[in-house]
Amino acid sequence: MTEQPFRIAIPDSELDLLRKKLDLVRFPDELEGAGWDYGAPLADIKRLVARWKEGYDWRAAEASINEIPQFTRDIDVDGFGTLNIHYIHQTSTVKNAVPLLFIHGWPGHFLEVRKMLPLLTEASPDHPSFHVVSPNLPNFGFSEAAKQPGFTGDRYAEVVNKLMLALGYDEYVVQGGDWGSFIASKLAAAYGRKSVKAWHTNFPRIRTPPALTKFPRLWLQHALTPYTDAERASLVRQQWFLQKGRGYFLEQATQPQTLGYSLADSPVGLLAWVYEKLVAWSDDYPWQDDEVLTWISLYWFSRTGPAASVRIYYEVTNAKEYTSVPWSSIPCGLSFFPKELTSLPKTWARQAGNVVFESEHKAGGHFAAHEKPEALAADLRAMFGKGGPAFGVVPGRVGYD
Repeated sequence: MTEQPFRIAIPDSELDLLRKKLDLVRFPDELEGAGWDYGAPLADIKRLVARWKEGYDWRAAEASINEIPQFTRDIDVDGFGTLNIHYIHQTSTVKNAVPLLFIHGWPGHFLEVRKMLPLLTEASPDHPSFHVVSPNLPNFGFSEAAKQPGFTGDRYAEVVNKLMLALGYDEYVVQGGDWGSFIASKLAAAYGRKSVKAWHTNFPRIRTPPALTKFPRLWLQHALTPYTDAERASLVRQQWFLQKGRGYFLEQATQPQTLGYSLADSPVGLLAWVYEKLVAWSDDYPWQDDEVLTWISLYWFSRTGPAASVRIYYEVTNAKEYTSVPWSSIPCGLSFFPKELTSLPKTWARQAGNVVFESEHKAGGHFAAHEKPEALAADLRAMFGKGGPAFGVVPGRVGYD
């Protein structure tokens, strides 16, 4: 379990192969006036492919990413042997900073935390500071992939908990969106009160109102509290997602191998598959072409290939884990962004856990850490700072000098 420094260094042969594949692209036709109704528009994908071929500089992006401290470490996983895990470990100058585990989802990656790193690690008398650990989950990025079926949510939680313990963080807090939220809830339920002291999410995974038999107090709150305009809009957004935007989930949760051939062999197929989500799931975020291409390149150049990343949908769904929401008594924080895929009424979302902190924002979508890093960092500061409901939750680590 020795830590090894890591730098991304994609071989020239891989860059040459990418260029050859881009040269051989065959685009589909497109209906006149289709816009986004049928998926990623042809004009967008053609523009991005042209930029990927001529003008985009992976080596510059690689060098910029390598300015961030990265490492790998072997983690023993119950029933799966040893997996080599890649992660960012950005420490603060504040010695008693709060250890924070940041967990990405799909189609995210370890670098989603990038914009938040200087905000979270900054030393200040006005807000707490954090030591930030942001791993590539197993099967993602530069982490090793599981080699046999059955790598469920419990195993993902086991890996990241063991990583934090190996780094010397016997007690820590967690932030996650998308699959990060799911894994954070698993961590809270399995390791709460022992190593995990609190968790925060911008993606509460609740699909139904509270039931009288399970959450009588929340049921009463829900019955007596009318929805706000923002909450009504969130339900409309959720309905759109369920009817129009969830097809990817069904394919990845049932036939990930079949989809994997396209993702692994066609950089243009991968680009279109992920670009659609980046745009449709964000809140009018002004994606720059090079920004998109770096995001996609991290999948294309990943250690095992982009197909491995979608297996989490199959494994978790097949194990019937996704429909259940494990509850824990440790402090839980919720941030609501209006264009999140499931930015639910608060009386629904409070079923996620022992909610002690809530924050509602006027803008932002699914990729909150990337779209609205200042807002999400401010929420973490408020939750764990002086006067916050989870201040001092990690003994001896309050984040202030």
